[in-house]
Amino acid sequence: MEAHERGFFTEENSIEVVTGRNKNAKDARLKQVMEVVIRKLHEAVKEIEPTQEEWLQAILFLTRTGQMCNEWRQEFILLSDTLGVSMLVDAINNRKPSGASESTVLGPFHVKGAPELEMGANICLDQKGEDLFIQGRILDTSGNPIADAVLDVWQANDEGFYDVQQQGIQPDFNLRGVFRTGLDGRYWFRAVKPKYYPIPNDGPVGQMLDHLGRHPNRPAHLHYIIKAGGFETLITHIFDPDDPYISSDAVFGVKESLLAEFKRTHDPVRAKEYDFEGDFWEVEHDFVLARVGERGR
Repeated sequence: MEAHERGFFTEENSIEVVTGRNKNAKDARLKQVMEVVIRKLHEAVKEIEPTQEEWLQAILFLTRTGQMCNEWRQEFILLSDTLGVSMLVDAINNRKPSGASESTVLGPFHVKGAPELEMGANICLDQKGEDLFIQGRILDTSGNPIADAVLDVWQANDEGFYDVQQQGIQPDFNLRGVFRTGLDGRYWFRAVKPKYYPIPNDGPVGQMLDHLGRHPNRPAHLHYIIKAGGFETLITHIFDPDDPYISSDAVFGVKESLLAEFKRTHDPVRAKEYDFEGDFWEVEHDFVLARVGERGR
């Protein structure tokens, strides 16, 4: 009897032998997933033909990645982000009907419990940075305004740090707020012009990027989670198209539809109305929500 007929492992039949051992898996979905993972992994190893030392280095890289994780730092998510897998999973799970706003990654710095503020409030609590006025509408795919939509917004400061990264330096809930639309679906609030910043790059993922000749920077953006009854929740950003890293986001989160014009404005009357001291930036950007069950493309 040939080795492959007896189920013995060879280079040629490695995929069949290993996946065959899982024939009694208790979970059909797990069995399906592992068949694909094993097949692709073995195909990659056969194509690359790593030395034993190279394979050991791969194992040690994953070990260091796990060791870097703690309650506030998830290095494996960072690895997923920088390999484009997080955005691919997001795209697969957020296929939108025509006209609906596109989603992007949540990011690691969302904080639950941000205060609900009066529309138009300034989410910058420390008066640092260049003033920014943001407005727009929350609409359905037919162009109708959505009342009682809840916007959870947050951003990094003018130095590229979130409040949770600078506890004791920035006030709690700095550059965070929750707003609720009225019957006209409009939203507006005050903030500061965001700046690009590096993802955490002091661990194995940062070292990987360096070895690959890649930078760790994310282009300037603001985060949104938008919820409304009967509609799919939208997790997204808006980006500054003039940012130097707009075409090379370290986590591949930029989509063309999420580019928003950041316009420098000289208008002393409006500046006084917004309680700004001088020239300011402004952005107008609408978001379109898909109804629950509305067919995606």
